[in-house]
Amino acid sequence: MPVVRDLRVLLQLRDFRHLLAVRLLSQSADGVYQVALATYVVFSPEKETSATAIASAMAVLLLPYSLLGPFAGVLLDRWRRRQVLLYGNLLRSGLAVGTAVLVLAQVPDALFYVSALSVTAVNRFVLAGLSAALPRVVDSPERLVMANSLSPTAGTLAATLGGMVAFIVRLSGPGGSSSDALVVLLGAALYLAAGLATLVMPLNLLGPDPAVLLPRLRTALLSTAHGLVAGVRHLLKRRDPTLALTSMTLMRFCYGALTVMVLMLCRYEWAGNEADGLALLGLAVGVSGAGFFAAALITPWAVGRLSAIGSHSRADGQLSWIMVCAAAAALLEPGLGLPFEPAPMLVAAFVLGLTTQGAKIATDTVVQSSIDDDFRGRIFSLYDVLFNVAFVGAAGVAAVMLPPDGVSSLLVVCVALLYAATATLVLFHVKQDQGRTRQRDVSRET
Repeated sequence: MPVVRDLRVLLQLRDFRHLLAVRLLSQSADGVYQVALATYVVFSPEKETSATAIASAMAVLLLPYSLLGPFAGVLLDRWRRRQVLLYGNLLRSGLAVGTAVLVLAQVPDALFYVSALSVTAVNRFVLAGLSAALPRVVDSPERLVMANSLSPTAGTLAATLGGMVAFIVRLSGPGGSSSDALVVLLGAALYLAAGLATLVMPLNLLGPDPAVLLPRLRTALLSTAHGLVAGVRHLLKRRDPTLALTSMTLMRFCYGALTVMVLMLCRYEWAGNEADGLALLGLAVGVSGAGFFAAALITPWAVGRLSAIGSHSRADGQLSWIMVCAAAAALLEPGLGLPFEPAPMLVAAFVLGLTTQGAKIATDTVVQSSIDDDFRGRIFSLYDVLFNVAFVGAAGVAAVMLPPDGVSSLLVVCVALLYAATATLVLFHVKQDQGRTRQRDVSRET
């Protein structure tokens, strides 16, 4: 109910409504396009899909975010952000149409990946532009906090909905490359709609202010690089956020490896035909999303309970929740995964969605509360890099370990051991922190 009330307040602001509409259209297109790429790479009947191909597709989808993300803001401070949103979405629409043509033409994979990489690279500027423009469409700091909380969440829901629509279109289409191209064209249409939606906003509404004096581009880019190095040094001096980011990176790695395995199982082991495999994959995505939603509901309560046990600090409560999530995954993942049957694996998808997102919420909070404000943006840029590179790295490792049908007991066991190692690492840190706190309390009393 508070979320609905806050959203109702924000929707009274005309400019916020317009910017939110652009975000929803743009990110729903992202969801459609990502599913289109995944189904083309994994489920095209004329292609013999391998784990290596899946890893390549994940690299195309995620690495542009990591490599361009920290530097996107430098350019967004120089270009009119409304024009970035307009031309960025129009460019992605055109590139997506080109991707559809390549799918129909059945060109070599390398050319297809170049086209897909171009679309996702532009995406980094659009998402950063949407975030940078938010302060220009709200009228108070309090509403900005609400907007920063609700807008990305609404965008994520739009991307999820777009992905589900893409699955439906793919399953109900004519089949083969024609269905893949149809889904890509749906994404292109949504990108076009997102671009045209920006035209209702005045040219200079979203900034930046042309009167602000900015350093030269080369100086700004070098300053960003030096700032990231300074941010890493700042992070390493603080134990709690360093541990939280390390743990989240390891858990993201585990989630990525299992994602590739499930894709291969849906393609070859569980389904007698393409449609059944796609339906199973869509169900797995939905169940994992339900786990993400459950984590948002459970995590605040769980952290509060863990903080209260033994009078732990709030930070120790957050870290303890990360430990519980990693330990739960370590215990449940082998039992649910080793049968290699759809029903228990779907339960595992829910559990891993809950534990991964629960740990991420706690990690976000630890970083936000433990890092100085001057460094917070840089640390979250680093966080974004670690989050995506871990997923792509996991896909690469899975590509080496997985057999053609996706059934690998070794991978399941190794992931469980990595989850257990993560839980042990956090437990050791929390116990050390509590010991230091007790020593300080004894010293004060004496």
